[in-house]
Amino acid sequence: MVFSLLLSIMPIVIVVFIVAFAVKNKEQGGEKVVRHLYTYLVLFATLMMVIGGGVSIFMGAADLASPSGYYQSYTEYKQMIVAGKMEGSKNEMSEEEIRSSYDIYVQEEEKRQKDRAINQIIKSLGFIVIPLPVFLYFNKLRKQQSE
Repeated sequence: MVFSLLLSIMPIVIVVFIVAFAVKNKEQGGEKVVRHLYTYLVLFATLMMVIGGGVSIFMGAADLASPSGYYQSYTEYKQMIVAGKMEGSKNEMSEEEIRSSYDIYVQEEEKRQKDRAINQIIKSLGFIVIPLPVFLYFNKLRKQQSE
């Protein structure tokens, strides 16, 4: 809800800043204003990508530290085994076999959640590693333009 509200307001804010910047620098000439405007838009876009990547890495690290997911309760698992609805289930399993099978199921699910978190962290690094050099280059270019 909040994210969608920010997405709808963000273009309006950008347009207001563009118009204010253009009016302020009207006497400098059109080409220079467009060049500055392009530089600031690239800086804004790459900065948003880097921030988004950082937030995503933090979320992935939190999932890695404390994997959360839905685990079927032991009672539900046992009922599925007894009813024969799970693949590879035997109709005549002892209570200990069902319990050990459930523990293995929970461990595999936790491992799967951790693997997903690691995968998310690796993907999110791309949102930092790729736009960061572009941001640094355009920031250096902006400093040169203002001198």
